[in-house]
Amino acid sequence: MKGVYPFSAIVGQEEMKLALLVAAVDPSVGGVMVFGDRGTGKSTAVRALAALLPPMRAVVGCTYGCDPAADPRNCATGCTHRPESGQPEEETIPVPVVDLPLGATEDRVVGALDLERALAQGEKAFEPGLLAQAHRGFLYIDEVNLLEDHLVDLLLDVAASGENVIEREGLSVRHPSRFVLVGSGNPEEGELRPQLLDRFGLSVDVRTPGDLATRVQVVRRRDAFEKDPDAFLAEWAAADQAERERIVAAKQRLGAIDVPDGAVEKAAELCMALGTDGLRGELTLIRAARAVAALDGLETVGIEQLRLVAPPALRHRLRRDPLDESGSTARVARAVETVFGP
Repeated sequence: MKGVYPFSAIVGQEEMKLALLVAAVDPSVGGVMVFGDRGTGKSTAVRALAALLPPMRAVVGCTYGCDPAADPRNCATGCTHRPESGQPEEETIPVPVVDLPLGATEDRVVGALDLERALAQGEKAFEPGLLAQAHRGFLYIDEVNLLEDHLVDLLLDVAASGENVIEREGLSVRHPSRFVLVGSGNPEEGELRPQLLDRFGLSVDVRTPGDLATRVQVVRRRDAFEKDPDAFLAEWAAADQAERERIVAAKQRLGAIDVPDGAVEKAAELCMALGTDGLRGELTLIRAARAVAALDGLETVGIEQLRLVAPPALRHRLRRDPLDESGSTARVARAVETVFGP
């Protein structure tokens, strides 16, 4: 994707980059929430990852970008991929990255009656919204903590079910909407409700680099990119291609990764030690660790993969402890050391 800062050139922010890679390899992890200071590369990293991903096959002319290999019976009414449409033609398209603006209405998000067609032709027709555009891609919400609560609820429900259902104004439409939900925000501008934050698979805290060398490197790379984007992209093309091949290989081997009983027991033990509610923490921890193992070319999930993904998978699922003033990241680190060893 021309003009997008290369993913491989992002300096530092290793946890954020790993979380995005995990979500790209296994969307069932449940999306990524990135909290941090302004100007720390949150939106840059999301767009860079999308540009990094290989193009995907889609049905020609399909509003929803349906996968030709998917079961056509699961497609939306009127889709060119449905059984009555016959064998569809295929095309290759970029992975969609859809920005959801803060001022978006519910109709713009979920879709609504096509008023222009209704007035001009007297027909009731559905005008797809952002959820249709984001199918099989990424839905990115900057400042998600400022988004209206009912829209956040709606988005998380669709992200969990993989389907958008519209029953309004005489319309009855359901269409697939499977996407990786990525939110970002500045904690100084307000917190996300805990019950909503818990629905994100991974939560990452990013901070402004504190050492001089890193800050200088960030500034130099960004300045070089803005001075001559083509030359900068050419310089990092090989590194991005290697990362792209790594993602493709990880997606292919993901289903063959073994998760031994010992790893599941350690994940459950860690969640019990932290007092997380429900079993979502264990599931996310195991799925994220499996994706990391796939990225690293391993065949089995081990303690090191669990240790690596424990902070982003669990830090946002902890109850507030009035007797413990340390942050959630420090609490997870202590529990990891106790359960997994130093």
